[in-house]
Amino acid sequence: MGLSNNVTEYVLLGLTQDPDVQKALFVVFLLTYTVTMVGNLLIVVTIIASPSLGSPMYFFLACLSCIDAVYSTTISPILIVDLLCDKKTISFQACMGQLFVEHLFGGTEVFLLVEMACDRYVAICKLLHYLTIMNQQVCILLLVVAMTGGFVHSVFQIVVVYSLPFCGPNVIDHFVCDMYPLLELACTDTYFIGLTVAFNGGAICMVIFTLLLISYGVILNSLKTYGQEGRRKALSTCSSHITVVVLFFVPCIFMYVRPVLNFPIDKFITVFYTVITPMLNPFIYTLRNLEMRIAMKKLSSCL
Repeated sequence: MGLSNNVTEYVLLGLTQDPDVQKALFVVFLLTYTVTMVGNLLIVVTIIASPSLGSPMYFFLACLSCIDAVYSTTISPILIVDLLCDKKTISFQACMGQLFVEHLFGGTEVFLLVEMACDRYVAICKLLHYLTIMNQQVCILLLVVAMTGGFVHSVFQIVVVYSLPFCGPNVIDHFVCDMYPLLELACTDTYFIGLTVAFNGGAICMVIFTLLLISYGVILNSLKTYGQEGRRKALSTCSSHITVVVLFFVPCIFMYVRPVLNFPIDKFITVFYTVITPMLNPFIYTLRNLEMRIAMKKLSSCL
């Protein structure tokens, strides 16, 4: 544990103290989590079972859906159960576990979205060499790189928390164990530590988000050379990717590109990128993707 840690558990205040609102939110989040799991697992099963979806783009999409399913499972079940409990407590170790897994898969998703942008760049700008450049070994290597990046980012968060002394207040005004609410409870000045955390999370998000927007700008600019049908198909894929990138990065940038301050709106922004975005991703990718819709229809007709 921390340097002088006599805190064995934390009390989570959750989203609201109103019992009626809690019951309504319980139903909403239970439905949201069910849709998230069914949607993401359906994408994974469809891609694995469909030979027509063998391109690198679908390999990365299946990985993204797996990550979203695990990421959502780190947050949603605890949130749903806590909405029915009067006292919402979480042990120090469980809190650290949640923090680690949340940042591991959140960090992995950041790097995976970059790799998906690279995949689209090669597919559109280097079309003739696409399958040579993005071969199976390269795809697996890129997935390992994304997971390593997420792991390093997550280990940094845990090392920071374990180095802090927690000696008094143990009430977290949040529904999840995250860095800024925890830093506020430390019995020491966390200003400079907060800056390193902001740099580790926020600055990385900001830089990557900017690079992604530039790369999609380059990709869209190169579509001028395409025919109408090729341009429509490429635009459909890229617009799905850009939507997912914006939904994921904008809330993260708001949350982490700042000193250690906690605002009331933080909880609802956290709900957006931990609960809502993983649910929306399957819809964003399937509704605009004709190949996915055809593969899903074929799969459903075989069952």
